[in-house]
Amino acid sequence: MTQYRLLLVALLIKFSFAKAQDYHAIQGSCYAGSLGVHNNPASIVMCPFKWDITLVGGQLKSASNLFTIYNYSLLSNPVNSLYNFTGGYYKRFSALAFNLNLLNARIALGRKSAIAFGLNLKSYSEGSSTLYNFYDTLKSSGDFFKINNPANLYSAKITSSSWAEIYATYARTIFDNEAIRLNAGLTVKVSKGLSGASGRLENAGYNPIGNNRYSVNSAYLEYVYSSNFDYWKKNESNTANLRNFLKYTNGSASVDAGFEYIIKPQELTSYTDNDNYYDYSWKIGVSLLDIGFNQYHSGNKSAVASSIKTGITNVELDNKFDSTITSLQIFNDSLSTLVNNFSVLNTGYKIINPMRLVVNVDHFVLNNFYINAELSVNVPPSWTKNWRSVRQMNLLTLTPRWEKRTFGIYLPIQYTNNNRFWIGGAFKAGPLLVGIHNWANIFTKNSMQNGGGYIALIIRSPQNIAKKLDKRLECPPL
Repeated sequence: MTQYRLLLVALLIKFSFAKAQDYHAIQGSCYAGSLGVHNNPASIVMCPFKWDITLVGGQLKSASNLFTIYNYSLLSNPVNSLYNFTGGYYKRFSALAFNLNLLNARIALGRKSAIAFGLNLKSYSEGSSTLYNFYDTLKSSGDFFKINNPANLYSAKITSSSWAEIYATYARTIFDNEAIRLNAGLTVKVSKGLSGASGRLENAGYNPIGNNRYSVNSAYLEYVYSSNFDYWKKNESNTANLRNFLKYTNGSASVDAGFEYIIKPQELTSYTDNDNYYDYSWKIGVSLLDIGFNQYHSGNKSAVASSIKTGITNVELDNKFDSTITSLQIFNDSLSTLVNNFSVLNTGYKIINPMRLVVNVDHFVLNNFYINAELSVNVPPSWTKNWRSVRQMNLLTLTPRWEKRTFGIYLPIQYTNNNRFWIGGAFKAGPLLVGIHNWANIFTKNSMQNGGGYIALIIRSPQNIAKKLDKRLECPPL
């Protein structure tokens, strides 16, 4: 049971809160360095430092209308927090994106080229449903059927993918004159799929037959989880279990590609003057990210069920799925008695990475003020002909920023692809970058399910690539 509890806990944590590379504050900035590579591989060229290393960085973003957390903010005690599943008739969704960056390094090979490499842990989860009515006071399946419409068919799906990856990036300037510059970059990533799970319920329907009884007449159910959870044994040590958990994983690969088009200031300057090499009026980046997938093998309790037997009612459902369901095997045994077609899945499967097209426009305004705009568009799952896929939550982001070499203040404003509008903030002080996606996580006590934040520790070379630093990048004298 321990391995199934581990899987269940992992999924519940993800959906209770919900590549990801959502350090929104610094996207488009020349200072993004080793973190900017995850938003556009070409960005590592347009950086004045000889090298920089992100020792550690982490980011969490979540969005959900499935439930609400009450009496809790980042400034309050979580002991007093409460939650409840939100009632009403509407489509449900929940999503989570998490990443951990370890020893992400960027090294300039000169002004015209740079490399980057490092290790990342990433996790994406999402779930959604069609319209249905629900209240947390319901006691049985019959209560649920009563407040919904038997003329409708109901569907839901859930997908989760977590992996570790190492990456290497090369970027260089491919065109440069007195007016414009064009940089291009490519990242190659090798990954290990740590945890992959998905499930879908399709075309579930029922009919009333009187006396608060309902017949279930259609449904297709499929669920699959990665087989490494099967190797977590109660009688083994945590060390042995972890070793086996990692041993039975599959490798995959993916790529990022992008370019940046830099429009230089229109003022008269010398092309060979190092003093203005990194100046720009506009910087336009286009990138295609996470092109690939992670591979998993199905666990031995993964299954598919269809064709409901004649005469199955809400009473049978309540009797079959009661408090005696303490394992996935018992759940499968009960389910198999209700359908004509039931089979255990024993196959490999893929979960498509959050492939997306990102367009980022950065504009120098005045002195140390910039404004950045970004559009992120997920590649539709239909393009891959695979329903098992995860997506990035980003859609539109607008970030005004005031930024110098060692200090910065940022105000990212986001509109997510699940219709959430957030105003966040961040600051940079020396090697420390701290940001929050949604100020409501601090100033209200009912919004923790929507938002998140990030933190990173970045050290930079005290030397610059050019002999003299760009005027806009200079620190004021202390």
